[in-house]
Amino acid sequence: MKKIIIICACLALAAGVHAQNSIEAILQQIETNNKEIQAYAHTTEAQKLENRASNNLADPTLSYAHLWDSQDKNITVGELIITQSFDFPSLYVSRARMNQLKANALNAQTNAQRQSILLQAQEACLDIIYLNRKQQLLDERLKNAEELAACYRLRMKTGDANTLEINKINLELLNVRTEARMNRTALDSKLKELTALNGNLSLVPGRPMPDGSAAATVQNLGLTDYPSVPLPADFGPLCEELLASDPALISIQQENQAAQKQVSVSRQGWLPSLELGYRRNTESRHPLNGLVVGFSFPIFQNHGKVKAARSQAISADYRKENAHLSASTALWQLYEEACNLQASMQEYAEIFGRQQDLKLLRQAIEGGQISMIEYFVEVSVIYQSQANLLQLENQYQKVMARIYKSKL
Repeated sequence: MKKIIIICACLALAAGVHAQNSIEAILQQIETNNKEIQAYAHTTEAQKLENRASNNLADPTLSYAHLWDSQDKNITVGELIITQSFDFPSLYVSRARMNQLKANALNAQTNAQRQSILLQAQEACLDIIYLNRKQQLLDERLKNAEELAACYRLRMKTGDANTLEINKINLELLNVRTEARMNRTALDSKLKELTALNGNLSLVPGRPMPDGSAAATVQNLGLTDYPSVPLPADFGPLCEELLASDPALISIQQENQAAQKQVSVSRQGWLPSLELGYRRNTESRHPLNGLVVGFSFPIFQNHGKVKAARSQAISADYRKENAHLSASTALWQLYEEACNLQASMQEYAEIFGRQQDLKLLRQAIEGGQISMIEYFVEVSVIYQSQANLLQLENQYQKVMARIYKSKL
């Protein structure tokens, strides 16, 4: 018995590792081919370039004046001026640091968007596994109903069954066929959704079908078993780790630091701007060359900007605290939901492990110990319980995927 338990545990672990590798391979392809991820990446790059451009030097100016004497037009004077204006040097350093913080925030935002799309793809993979398992359950139920219908058709000929029982079986067959058909349609839709997330490109991670087909199916995608995702016993340290790696929180933190830096930049806005240049004045036979030096004092332009920057920094502090609190609360809620789901799964698994109700019911109906109505009532309860377990497993996997979203 111990050997059997060990072998089963090893097989379950191997299946979980295989499922994890399959999902990771799919997510890698989607990360490369998804159009929305590519769009976010280019938008982020454009915004970073725009921020850096705001710290460039002003354009140089060139002017030329040609003057002539009002009494003697042969007497002319030409004047050429070339100037370059720039802010106080320390202001460029401060703005460069602020732009770097903004760039970090943009990178984190892009990573958050990437993780959101990959989470959508991961949940689609988990739904495919669930729908495939549900399809197997429905196929088993349909097979059982068909065998029972064939058995009662023979009984009908010998007079051991009546029309009401035959009608009940036919209705069961119709219901199961309809549910199986709808489930198969939902499974096909999820496979198409996964392909769409991959930019409508073939999604076959290294395991092409024997006939060379690249169509996305449950088998060639390896989406037949759930990955092994154990529930952590102590969620506190893990929660802090997940919050520290959450790109949404990192983005807000970087934006907060950029807002603090903006206060420093606004304060330095009171420093004078400088202007250097070259000036050439040409009178008749007496050209004059020299330097142009100027200062611009921001008496009006910077008015109120420091107060505005301080208000933005305070607002950023509140957003940071609120985002951290909301993210922490959401993670703990997901953990509590996962605990409840795991407890329900274990209860169902223990009951199913001790019972063989379907076989006993089949023997009872064939032996005439129970009526057809009693049989279908009991069978419906059993199949509904199995369907509930499949639903619980799917919900648990999706909750754990949301918990570990920042690891994508």
